[in-house]
Amino acid sequence: DFMQASWDIEEVQAKGIQHLASFVKDKSAFPFLLKCTEVITRAMETHMDSLELHVEGCTLLLEILSQALEQGVMMALDECVASCLLHIVRKHSENEEFLSSLCTLLMMVSASEVAAENLRKVGIIPDLLSILRRFLHNDKICFSCCAVLWSLAVSENNGDQAVLESAVPVTCAVLQKHLQNGVVAESACSALWALSLQGCLTDSDYEPTAALLLDALRMNPERAVLVKNGSLALASLVRLSETAAFAILLDSKGSGLELIQDEYHLHFDEPGVAEALCLLMNEMVQYDEVMLDMRSQKMEKLLSEIKFQFPFS
Repeated sequence: DFMQASWDIEEVQAKGIQHLASFVKDKSAFPFLLKCTEVITRAMETHMDSLELHVEGCTLLLEILSQALEQGVMMALDECVASCLLHIVRKHSENEEFLSSLCTLLMMVSASEVAAENLRKVGIIPDLLSILRRFLHNDKICFSCCAVLWSLAVSENNGDQAVLESAVPVTCAVLQKHLQNGVVAESACSALWALSLQGCLTDSDYEPTAALLLDALRMNPERAVLVKNGSLALASLVRLSETAAFAILLDSKGSGLELIQDEYHLHFDEPGVAEALCLLMNEMVQYDEVMLDMRSQKMEKLLSEIKFQFPFS
């Protein structure tokens, strides 16, 4: 009430945010703090020239959202809050340090399907792509933005086909740049999977994107989620084009079929990985020439192993 009575007075908003922040460690205060997110973002938007207020507001929102995610509470922030966050992103589009925190906040917000849809509606995707291009070297920003892209691209009622298509080269650039950083590569693979499901790749994208995904699997073989999502992205590409299937068979850095076998043996106790690899192989055998090659590589032996390992799945 104190903050709402004096929106235009920056000091009141700053004091209000600081006072709310003092309750963060008190678990009993959490349900009440959840109701304050709109007030905090409104204060940030009203005082668009105050970096200090924005930093404190963002830090507090991160604390509240972190607790919400820990407790399994999905915060379906409305379109008004989404619009406010977009304005703040645009205001600080050159401030790398603050954007790093802001993109983490967007990633947490987009965990909610409703909030992700609202971010999509207000048109945040071009801003995310612009941030990625500008700060391609920043692993934290790349990780967060790709995670947000994934959340926005998996939305079923997507009306941003052209915008999403422009996300493909940027996401590939992130993966290429951070191939050795498992966390970022995992996030980029997930984004590419979502983009391929939406049909955002063109004929010229299939071969280089498949090769890039294989590189990600080779460089991060121990990361089960990356292997799973990377394999699902490859399966999606193969479903769209035989070119992608041949890119896996004839990859210049080694046989993709051998890589599939190696990844399964490394994660033989992970049903999600096995399922993704089976889906990939299932898409590959739809092409006669590819199936012949798979037979010559004794892939049925691997399939028998998987069937034995997961007889009830």
